[in-house]
Amino acid sequence: MKNRYFILSVILFSAVVSGFSQTTTIIPIPDSRVITTGVPFLLIAGDARAAGMGDMGVATSSDAYSQQWNPSKYGFNTSKSGVAVNYTPYLSKLVNDIFLGNVTYFNRLNERSAFAASFKYFSLGEIEIITEQQAAAGDFDNLLIESPNELAFDLSYSLRLADQFSMAVSLGYLRSDLQIQSVDSDATAASSFAVGLSGYYQSEENAYDSFNGRWRAGFALQNVGPTIRYDNTENSENFLPTTLRLGTGFDFIFDPYNTLAVTVEVTKLLVPTPPIYGNEYEYDDVDGDGQYNEDVDILSSSPINSGIILQGQDPNVGFVSGIFQSFGDAPGGFKEEMQEFTYAIGAEYRYQDSFALRAGYFHESETKGARQFYTFGAGFKYNVVDVDLSYLFSASKVQSPLESTLRFSLTFNFGRDFYSEY
Repeated sequence: MKNRYFILSVILFSAVVSGFSQTTTIIPIPDSRVITTGVPFLLIAGDARAAGMGDMGVATSSDAYSQQWNPSKYGFNTSKSGVAVNYTPYLSKLVNDIFLGNVTYFNRLNERSAFAASFKYFSLGEIEIITEQQAAAGDFDNLLIESPNELAFDLSYSLRLADQFSMAVSLGYLRSDLQIQSVDSDATAASSFAVGLSGYYQSEENAYDSFNGRWRAGFALQNVGPTIRYDNTENSENFLPTTLRLGTGFDFIFDPYNTLAVTVEVTKLLVPTPPIYGNEYEYDDVDGDGQYNEDVDILSSSPINSGIILQGQDPNVGFVSGIFQSFGDAPGGFKEEMQEFTYAIGAEYRYQDSFALRAGYFHESETKGARQFYTFGAGFKYNVVDVDLSYLFSASKVQSPLESTLRFSLTFNFGRDFYSEY
């Protein structure tokens, strides 16, 4: 499906917005502060296995897609090397040409180390551009076509520091080409780089009363890097989606054929929370009845971003300072800080290590985006090939862009069971 941008409409809309911005509007203090970042496609689950367990992967067992979640897991992969590809339709209920594609390669160099590389491409489809003159003349045959897109390329190196623990470092290049060249001849693609640090623990198999078991735990600090600037206007810099992931899990090993893995993961964006701007008036006629209400604070937006910071902290800081600030800058205090954590619970049942069933739940506070959904998935293994599928059902009033989307992943493992980790 092709999207049409009418330049005349954009101009008129901008003029209307500009006119309204000169007036004074009384608005209540907002209850919802969603944190937004640049290149948000980095947060989309790029593989069907993780997607089938509630978009998690920092503490699950190693697979070819560990690059996105926790590259230190590659030190525990039983295959010598592997290649994985993934295709994820996006907004499939509305369009058919927006998608996320991902290719990953990993190689265990020896018993202690491994490296991996991945390429992620997010296409926003084709956009047909109609100029003001074409719209007035009714000329819809000679339209300009733009194809905005974003991409990321990552490298990682993992090292086993002990028999049960490994760590990894990663480096990535990010490029976002969203500006319309035919509208702005000076438009250029935005770019940045990011680094990451992760760790993974996997215990030995322990014997319990009626089953054996194995503990897993992991952490990952991802997408740490300079802000990305989309244009040359003031305040156009956007933080990268710097993310902290923490997770733990347990494998119930009932016998050599049946295993149930349960994992819990929490995440937090290490990005400053938007503060509350405006001009504060302590005594005002809030309900318009002529009576002034004491001890009631309201805001005057004229415009809102030019006022003082009423609650919260100034978000115009460097990306390193922003990481530390993100733990204590929420205008709502500790309660709001806790709302900025998301959590996911997932389970994976495997039979003979050749067939898998998965389920998961992801939860985000209603004041921070309201992403809440259930996921289901399945996996099949034949010789050197792994096939994974997943499906998502929204559990909130905010419908997910991946609602009713079937995600598909394909993995080729070379030298399967070359290393004995289980």
